[in-house]
Amino acid sequence: MYMVYWTIVNGEEHVPHERIFDTADMVAAMRFMEDLRRRQRAGEGVRFITMCSEHPDVVGHPGVDVTGPEYNWKKRRR
Repeated sequence: MYMVYWTIVNGEEHVPHERIFDTADMVAAMRFMEDLRRRQRAGEGVRFITMCSEHPDVVGHPGVDVTGPEYNWKKRRR
């Protein structure tokens, strides 16, 4: 899934927005972001345009996990 986030700035007021897109709709999400950027370039108060993704069928958990004492990673240098 994809989430597009942006903020509408009107004077001192900042109103956050979001829109969700399906996992198969990355192109639609990018088109939507470009529409927001077009509005921004035209002088509208559209700011902080960004996209985030999260696959619903991910195997592991996001983030850093705790390792046990048997974990022995070494960087190999030549």
